[in-house]
Amino acid sequence: MAGESYRINVTLDGEYGARLTRLAERARVQEGTLARSLLSDAIDQADPNATNIVQLLDSIDGAWEDAQDGLAQARTGETIELDEL
Repeated sequence: MAGESYRINVTLDGEYGARLTRLAERARVQEGTLARSLLSDAIDQADPNATNIVQLLDSIDGAWEDAQDGLAQARTGETIELDEL
């Protein structure tokens, strides 16, 4: 896996976006570079225990509703083929 790269898009709410900007300015690095480093560190430290992952996901405001909305959209055909992205 070391040689592979994966691209994801993450949207931060206003407060976290502003905090990331301030941290990046203090560290004199690009926001994306800092975000990538912080996310990589968080993934390295994450406990792979399924119970802990479920608790983490349950703590995200609106996550369940977003997942249910996504399922409903998929059922009604409101999707985009991966090849079209």
